[in-house]
Amino acid sequence: MADQVVLKEVGPRDGLQNEAGFVPTDVKVELVNRLSEAGFQYIEVSSFVHPKWIPQLADAADVFHQIHRKEGVEYSALVPNERGLERALEVGVDAVNVFMSASETHNLKNINKSIADTFPVLEPVIRGAKQAGKPVRGYVSTVFGCPYEGPVAVENVLSVCYRLFELGIDELSLGDTIGVAVPTQVRSVVETLAKEVDLSRIALHFHDTRGMAVANVVAGYDAGVRVFDGSVGGLGGCPYAPGASGNVATDDLLYLFDGMGIATGIDSQAVADITRWFEEKLGRPLPSHARAVARGRERGASCD
Repeated sequence: MADQVVLKEVGPRDGLQNEAGFVPTDVKVELVNRLSEAGFQYIEVSSFVHPKWIPQLADAADVFHQIHRKEGVEYSALVPNERGLERALEVGVDAVNVFMSASETHNLKNINKSIADTFPVLEPVIRGAKQAGKPVRGYVSTVFGCPYEGPVAVENVLSVCYRLFELGIDELSLGDTIGVAVPTQVRSVVETLAKEVDLSRIALHFHDTRGMAVANVVAGYDAGVRVFDGSVGGLGGCPYAPGASGNVATDDLLYLFDGMGIATGIDSQAVADITRWFEEKLGRPLPSHARAVARGRERGASCD
């Protein structure tokens, strides 16, 4: 293997938060346990956002209490405010994730606050997490486009990113929330950010709304990023971004990087098995391209 990347699994949180129905706690626990055994170094388990806003993840504490933690795996959670941090620390999260948007309207829809008013909320969360010895990841949504405002100026993106680093985050995940990015745009944003920030602290988080996610991952890789978020089977979406599809499927990222000879440390067959199992639990197919090919083979499909 000539190189290596880190794939961070966000399906149990970012994937399940957009499900129409409530996935039973025991199924969520088994999902996390299976992912742990597949070789992931990082799993975003759930969210401590108030259940009023994300009812699908109302059982976050129960899931954390019941999962089997594997040594070497970092189990994180999304945290919106100080109360959420308290709850997360009570269940022993390994890492804390905070979030906001690069576009004003999406931030208002998602957090019910302006961008300027969000920083004072996140500051004590970041400080408290660091005091507790927990690394902090910052998600920035709508980096490449907003469902309400359209294109987002790169200056706005950089302003939010730099401020989060000033507040003390360790890693920044740049999100294409509605899946509008193209490779040239990804490369431009990453190269601009790299002038001020070490790319070892940057991750990319793509949704596959227009089928561009894998191409955008390659563009990010070529620009120097080595950390990418994925969601098993392509689970996901955003409750506050109409039309957003699931995250890029971890299965497809594994096919990409395995084929490129780039190490991930993750068992591709185990992830394929997890996707097939979870489809059965949901009672519907998942959008992973790799899984679609496997379903065709299972049916004995062929082409001329």
